[in-house]
Amino acid sequence: MPVSFETLETRRDGDLLRVTLNDPARANALSPRMIAELTQLYGSDLRAQGIRAVLLSGSGKNFSAGADLEHLRSLKDAGPAENRADSLRLRDLFRAVLGQEALTVALVQGACVAGGCGLATAHDFVVAAEDARFLYSEVRIGFVAALVATYLPLRLRGSDIRELLLYPQFVDAPKALAIGLVNRVAPAPDLAAAADTLVAEILATGSSESIARTKRLLLEVMGRPLDDALLQAAESNAAARATDDCKRGIETFLETKKPPRWR
Repeated sequence: MPVSFETLETRRDGDLLRVTLNDPARANALSPRMIAELTQLYGSDLRAQGIRAVLLSGSGKNFSAGADLEHLRSLKDAGPAENRADSLRLRDLFRAVLGQEALTVALVQGACVAGGCGLATAHDFVVAAEDARFLYSEVRIGFVAALVATYLPLRLRGSDIRELLLYPQFVDAPKALAIGLVNRVAPAPDLAAAADTLVAEILATGSSESIARTKRLLLEVMGRPLDDALLQAAESNAAARATDDCKRGIETFLETKKPPRWR
C-alpha cells in the first residue's frame, strides 16, 4: 500500500497485508492517531487491491494496553459533544474492522486490554500466543464496554459475555480458547507461523467473494427477528448464485467432484 502511517507498519506480502501496531513504548495504546490510521486502513477496499487477508500484530511485549492514558486524561473534563464525537470515532474504527471484506486475523501476545481487546476480537479470527492475556477492563474505571457488546455475541455465549464485561479479570489464552474468545493458541515463537497456516488453509479452500458475503450476512442478521433474518439470508443466497466464484465452484465440482483450490 502506498499510504504511510505514523503508528502502523504495513507490508504487502502477495495477497496478504501485514499490519503492526507500532508504539511499543506505550504498549500500543489506542491513541487518537492510531485509531484514525486503523480506521483509514480497514475502511479501504482492500480486496480491490488484490488483498485477500489482513494480519494485525502488535510490536513489543504486548498487543495493546487499550486507551491512551493522555487521551483519557483529556476526557476527564470533556463535555457531552466532545465525548460523543470521541465515541463515534471508536464506532467508526470497529465498523471499519468488522466491515472489512478481506479476511481479518489478529495475532495477540502479552496484554490485550479494553479497547485493544475490542480491536483484536473484532477480527474474524484471533490467534493467541500462550502468554496472551485478555481483559475488558472498562467497568473498573467507570466506563461501559458498549461497542464491543454489539459484536461479542458473534463469538461468545451470553453468560461468558456477562462475566467478561461485568466481572473483568484477566483471561489467559487457554481459557480464552475454551470459551471462544480466540480461535487458536500457539507458543509465542510460533505465533506468526500459526496465523500464516490458518490463513493459507482458509484462502486455499474458500472463495474470497463468498467469505466477504458471509461476513456481511453474519452482521446483517444478528439480532433480527427470525422472519427478517431468514428473508435476508434467502436474498443473500440468491445473490451469491450469480457471482463468478459460485459459477466456477459449481462447474469445477461437477467436472471433478472436488471444489476449486481458490489460491
